[in-house]
Amino acid sequence: MRRYLLSAAPLALALAASPAVAAPQPLRVFTPADFASTAPRNALDMVEEIPGFVIRDESGAARGLGQADANILLNGQRISGKSNGAVDALSRIPAADVVRLEIVDGASLEIGGLSGQVLNVVTRSAARLSGQFRASPQIRSDGTPLRWGNGEVSLSGGGRSEWTLSARNDQQRSAEAGPETVFDGSGAILDRRDERFRRRIDNLSLSGRLARTAANGNILNLNGEVGGFILRDEERSERNGPGQPDRFRLFNHREDEFNYEVGADTSFALGRGRLKLVGYRRFERSPTVTSVRQSFADGRPDSGSVFTRQADEAETIARAELTRAALGGDWQLSLEGARNWLDITAELAERDVARALRPVPFAGSTARVGESRGEATLTYGRPLTSTLRMQASLGAEISRLAQSGEAGLVRDFARPKGFLTLDWKPREGLGLSARIERVVGQLNFFDFIASANLNDDRVNVSNVNLVPPQSWLLELEGNVNFGPLGSLTLRTLLEDFSDVVDQIPIAGGGQAPGNIDEARRYGVTTELTLLSAPLGWAGGRLSLNGQFYDSRVRDPLGGFLRTISDEDWVTVQARLRQDFAATPYAAGLNITYEKDAPSYFLEEISRRRQRFGYITVFAEHKDVLGMTVRATAGNLLGRAEGLERTLYRNRLANSVFSVERRARDSGVSFTLDLEGSF
Repeated sequence: MRRYLLSAAPLALALAASPAVAAPQPLRVFTPADFASTAPRNALDMVEEIPGFVIRDESGAARGLGQADANILLNGQRISGKSNGAVDALSRIPAADVVRLEIVDGASLEIGGLSGQVLNVVTRSAARLSGQFRASPQIRSDGTPLRWGNGEVSLSGGGRSEWTLSARNDQQRSAEAGPETVFDGSGAILDRRDERFRRRIDNLSLSGRLARTAANGNILNLNGEVGGFILRDEERSERNGPGQPDRFRLFNHREDEFNYEVGADTSFALGRGRLKLVGYRRFERSPTVTSVRQSFADGRPDSGSVFTRQADEAETIARAELTRAALGGDWQLSLEGARNWLDITAELAERDVARALRPVPFAGSTARVGESRGEATLTYGRPLTSTLRMQASLGAEISRLAQSGEAGLVRDFARPKGFLTLDWKPREGLGLSARIERVVGQLNFFDFIASANLNDDRVNVSNVNLVPPQSWLLELEGNVNFGPLGSLTLRTLLEDFSDVVDQIPIAGGGQAPGNIDEARRYGVTTELTLLSAPLGWAGGRLSLNGQFYDSRVRDPLGGFLRTISDEDWVTVQARLRQDFAATPYAAGLNITYEKDAPSYFLEEISRRRQRFGYITVFAEHKDVLGMTVRATAGNLLGRAEGLERTLYRNRLANSVFSVERRARDSGVSFTLDLEGSF
């Protein structure tokens, strides 16, 4: 850490000694009039129509608040939330309250950690009460029950304070059905299965936000959410095979989660600078029950298992940021303390010959994992020339990881952190940025504790030796504005990991998520928007978004190079929208294609496969009794969800035990969206 800080110090001093230059203006500015043709109901509708801009918000998986990198600001401020973050806030801001949308260079802001294109949504405070509503009923061709409860209602008001209240249910009803065939290592059929999977989700939430700016410039933001997540999965499987009796297998999984999140921040002048204080608290209680039961046509006793788990988890963060101008730039000193914990109680039971459930010893499935962490960072940003701006940060964190239970362990760590970003605007309509960062990742505490996946007949043992992944991240981004024709954003990344988390064999037997010493990830993302008006075709818009990733890690069992397990390899989305001039009508289509990397386990490799792409078409009327009404038909090509699992007697020797191949069709969906304001 000492070498890291000393090597960066001369660079920081040299930059601080450079002459000061005025801060750049926003790269692009949009007003509500620019989106009038699409009749937006809220700020999110506008943001989604900005050419070449895509919302990036991984705050929910970030390590604390300091590494949250959402590229959305509201009136120049970050949202002090994670799951209840910027995207949700945008969806609840009425379109009439939006003054303008500004795309700025992230490094030009007095906010540490932002780079590339960042969107600042400027709103007005009006002394009136307004509201929005959305309902999205859906039916499917496969006989899935009607999805009738998907929707949201929100109220907002202004004056000296802006506030929003919202009630929402992200309801899902889905099903998949199709055959699964099991082969032995030579290709002979072992089993035939006719399967149907159904899922029901009700994700309920009640949330609110309050923002107040006093006459003296003091700012107060409050936001919170309380919710429930209700999940019901069911899989029915009719099975038969050579030399086996006919069988019926029933899999059930249910979860009844309660959660809440609260965040608050205030900022005020302090001497020649400004101090911002942030507090955040999240809690989740999620009891789950998973069961498998198999009955036999020849009358032999039923078999099966039940896995029950009670999981409570929480995250508490306190953060302070002191910002002031000095040495020709902006300085920010940040201090953050956090406490995360997960408490799990779990039991596994199996049916005996009398069909009764008997407890089974399951070591490491009941434990408590916690991490206490503190960090300090110093960030400096300034213009270097009229077209070039930099931001640099140096810092460190100390943490203590502790696990109680049968294999309790306490460990202390100290890690350096920091980044350097450069934003260059060589000419109007062209922006380039580069960023190099030392990243410390956030652990999933569930990975520490033993668990059972009954549907896939897979067990993870306890692994108390997990540590957060660390990496050097290099990102390059280019933005080209074609004027009225559209824009292009291209982003590349290279990430060099130490202690990447993947599935590994555990000393003493079994497997679990664990650390592999080295890994690399490569990626390219692109966002292209083309507008047809300059070509003489009014109202047309084509958006192409692509993400292409690859990675390399040495397999901990076989020693060969492979990809990191279960990553997104390819995601491509094309969206075509046509707004018909001088009418309230619009139509369009969306095409999505996805390809995932294989998942590697101790004696298994699984691959998810998709046939064709997912295509939806829609027709829209922007004024039906004051509402926007949109009819959408989805999965028109009948995309099938496929899976291939290869189970090994010995994966190191490539001795195959069986291969499972599955193809499930989810049918065509029909959705009616009703959106309005009052």
